[in-house]
Amino acid sequence: MTVHIPPPPLLETAGVDPDEALSILQGALHGADDGELFLERSESESLVFDDGRLKSAAYDATEGFGLRVVAGETAGYAHANEISAAALRRAAESAALAKSGHAGAAAEGPRATNQKLYDAVDPLAFPAFSDKIALLQEIDAWARARDPRVVQVSASIVGERRAIEILRADALKVQDVRPLVRLNVSITVEKDGRRETMSNGAGGRAGFETWVAPERWQAQVDEALRGALVNLEAVDCPAGEMDVVLAAGWPGVLLHEAIGHGFEGDFHRKGSSVFTGMMGKRVAAPGVTIVDDGSIAGRRGSLSVDDEGTPTSRTVLIEDGIMVGLMNDRLSARQLGQRATGNGRRQSFAHQPMPRMTNTFMEGGKDKQADMIASTRRGLYAANFGGGQVDITNGKFVFQCTEAYLIEDGKITAPVRGATLIGDGATALTNVTMIGDDFAFDPGVGVCGKAGQGVPVGIGQPSLKIGGLTVGGTAV
Repeated sequence: MTVHIPPPPLLETAGVDPDEALSILQGALHGADDGELFLERSESESLVFDDGRLKSAAYDATEGFGLRVVAGETAGYAHANEISAAALRRAAESAALAKSGHAGAAAEGPRATNQKLYDAVDPLAFPAFSDKIALLQEIDAWARARDPRVVQVSASIVGERRAIEILRADALKVQDVRPLVRLNVSITVEKDGRRETMSNGAGGRAGFETWVAPERWQAQVDEALRGALVNLEAVDCPAGEMDVVLAAGWPGVLLHEAIGHGFEGDFHRKGSSVFTGMMGKRVAAPGVTIVDDGSIAGRRGSLSVDDEGTPTSRTVLIEDGIMVGLMNDRLSARQLGQRATGNGRRQSFAHQPMPRMTNTFMEGGKDKQADMIASTRRGLYAANFGGGQVDITNGKFVFQCTEAYLIEDGKITAPVRGATLIGDGATALTNVTMIGDDFAFDPGVGVCGKAGQGVPVGIGQPSLKIGGLTVGGTAV
């Protein structure tokens, strides 16, 4: 059962006359270059079943607005968790200080669109609360019965529904209802006093129907269990420079972090990206094509419109190794003389929008993963990643592998623990030697952080072979 709820008129629901709100906004933006009123009502629910019991159940509801006035490169921003005419007036007075002494011309607004990438469903309404608890109990029992070495299971289910409304000075009003769900399973196994844990998650912009189907969550359990059992047998990873084969799908997080941020327009506007000034030049090996696309139906990083009201789109960043594009919000697009690409995103009404990735991925090639392995004398096969650290200004990264194997004489051999990948995004791009024909997206679990804001994102890639990466290890 899917519960469809149309976008609510947030101003009217809060008892604010839309004409009065428009008048306040127009006064604040008079003489400014850009700006908008962003309203939001968000509801979220999370349940965690851990150690054989319901450990936590949380419900959160917030609403509020943010009013932005942009003058040149300066932005005034005021927000409040009270939607009222009085709060709007106070916010307008504060934000309008940004245009002091500025005489600008209002930028043309975003184009209208009927693009709908997901239904206006309410994940909190179905399944019922009691059914969600029963599902988590079933997952726990089923996972423990799969293998006697299972000693701990943690399962969680998270649903969110965000309704947003954007009002511009030209009276354009954009509404969107954004569902988001995720089901996660974590399994700990033990053998001879050694414990290993592996997680598996999945989700997207829809109701829970797909993810609560038994065949779906059972596959998640089996994958988490498989990874944990593999790591029980893992040996310490040797260190050194070697060729690395990355699996398809989630390992694209390495490219997302080490490369993706360097193609966000604000870093180019400020001249702080390692790729600044490289437009039209070769920045990657031939065959490497990287795209950001927020217009893919149902994906975790997708949006019908971004948080400035611009329709999302497919933006090619690198084409056959040549830098050809950037991800822009409206401010960066205007300053750089480019188009807004639908990448203006914000964590909530309390945050200003900035250029952010949506679904960022490398397109597939023609090589077989088996050939990548066979052509590697000594290397590492990185099947899965955990956390990592990246310096956006130079692209240097350190990523931890949660599942990895040695490659010896063209064959995958022992699983290893403690493996880290060390390098920089620009060099890694140019050292791609083989691109697989097995493109895959991640299962729908990505969250990207930037300047203190977190937003859901999608990641994808085919299998890749990268030469000369530094592998950090724990072997003595």
